[in-house]
Amino acid sequence: MAPTPAALTTTPTTHDFAKEVKDFDDSKMGVKDLLDSGVTTIPKIFMYPPEVLADLKPCNLEIPTIDLSHPREEVIEQIKRASHDWGFYQVINHGISNEVIDQTINAFKSFYELPMETKKKYHHMDPKVAFYSNFNIFYSKAVNWKDSLRVYMAPNPPEMDQMPSVCAKVTNELLDWDLQAKRVAEELMEMMCEGVGVKKDKLKEMSCLEHRKLVSHYYPYCPQPDLTMGLPPHTDRGVLTVLLQNEVNGLHVKHGKEWVEVKPVRGALIINVGDLLQIFSNDAFTSVEHRVVANPSKNPRISLAAIYNPGKRGENDVYGVFPEIITPEKPSLYKEFTIPEIQKQGLTDDSSCRAIIDLFKLDKSEAA
Repeated sequence: MAPTPAALTTTPTTHDFAKEVKDFDDSKMGVKDLLDSGVTTIPKIFMYPPEVLADLKPCNLEIPTIDLSHPREEVIEQIKRASHDWGFYQVINHGISNEVIDQTINAFKSFYELPMETKKKYHHMDPKVAFYSNFNIFYSKAVNWKDSLRVYMAPNPPEMDQMPSVCAKVTNELLDWDLQAKRVAEELMEMMCEGVGVKKDKLKEMSCLEHRKLVSHYYPYCPQPDLTMGLPPHTDRGVLTVLLQNEVNGLHVKHGKEWVEVKPVRGALIINVGDLLQIFSNDAFTSVEHRVVANPSKNPRISLAAIYNPGKRGENDVYGVFPEIITPEKPSLYKEFTIPEIQKQGLTDDSSCRAIIDLFKLDKSEAA
């Protein structure tokens, strides 16, 4: 049984959020380990403000599902429409077998279910491999009810001795999934480029397949799911995300003023537009808020996101709206920028919403 950090047992009258967060972080335990320790109510540091929890029930809509085996012109049009209207869609018949998907999910499940003492070796290892509950726990409104494993796969992947060698399955599946997801991402990027009227390898030429991050999340059972979140509302800051999830619900996407639950489809991959791709497409594509509610199921929810960003990151590598789609009738809505400019902004928590879009958006007089 994992030890419970002493501060997490304090009463509300002695609650010191900063100290309790530090104690939890210093313990190097995950949320699953906390649950295994015997807690039956969630500690106060996991309790989100009421405004974040005000509307947790989703509506009855569904995000689009696109069959990649259909004629290319038809698929391009469907992707273009889904990327603009929803910012999210699922793809089927993408060429990755259900067997590979199941093996990948099970490998990561096996990591999270390792003993706490083993997982602690990877706690906040920086910068290439990290095990944590929040992206930056000290900048968050509350601690998320989840555990995460993040690995930067490119351009400089970690050495094998940095990988979770205690669970060889994770290392092997991580490497294989990186290649599988990259193939799908490249195909989708090509069709998204064609959809907005630029040459199909435009994003590839911009190095958008060269900076790759894999982030796996494990959402264990939560005894009080109405008081916390798995992940608060946020947008992805990158170009494109390819998400794999098991068959436990929890992911919600903002559509207009409503939240839509992404119902798991066996074998499907979830694709979403990031802030950078909205900028590159001059708002032809939309980066939308999404969240993960706390898991009321006894079965864990497991996801694996492959996140793509530009690999060229020097002071002279300038990004902005695709020049080919700028016209007098449709001028650029964003100013040009470099990746170091983004990094200087200190986007440090799990709840950043359209921060990059707002940072580089031109006002009406500048866009005219």
